[in-house]
Amino acid sequence: MGTAQTSSDRVGEVLVRAPGDGPATWAMGSLFERLASAAETDGALGVSLVTQPPGVATPLHVHTREAEAFFLLDGTMNYQAGDTLYRLSAGYFIYLPKGVPHAFRITGTSPVRFLGLTVPGGLMDLYDEVGMPAAERRLPGRDGPPVEEEIRRWNEVSPRYGLRVVGPPIPSET
Repeated sequence: MGTAQTSSDRVGEVLVRAPGDGPATWAMGSLFERLASAAETDGALGVSLVTQPPGVATPLHVHTREAEAFFLLDGTMNYQAGDTLYRLSAGYFIYLPKGVPHAFRITGTSPVRFLGLTVPGGLMDLYDEVGMPAAERRLPGRDGPPVEEEIRRWNEVSPRYGLRVVGPPIPSET
């Protein structure tokens, strides 16, 4: 039986993460738990376990470098891809090719948890740069990054990651 490498910045080695291992970041009022980074996968893949509270919404935006995929574990969200709105719940999977305008809004009354994947990797580094290391593996409260500072950082940093905002968030359901 082989010995698994629990974390590695060395390309070509097997990467295994136990629950609670790996870096965790608070950004967008959410928790991003890194499972695999671009540095660990020779740039091929980025994977995070993401927990977001109800009401979180992204503006309509485009990724010019990465395809993105979500597999929902818990909760519900509305996901707009191009002109189509999808209502997703636990068990749904969505794949989004690079260059497609998209946005999502967390719906319902409980947090959503999903596995977020980007191909190639690297996009999740944006959350690390804009947010802050998570003090605990939970949603941030008042101890999270100040919203005003975070918005300023998103506007400053996102173009370097090939992220371009092209419209407003999906409206709240009434």
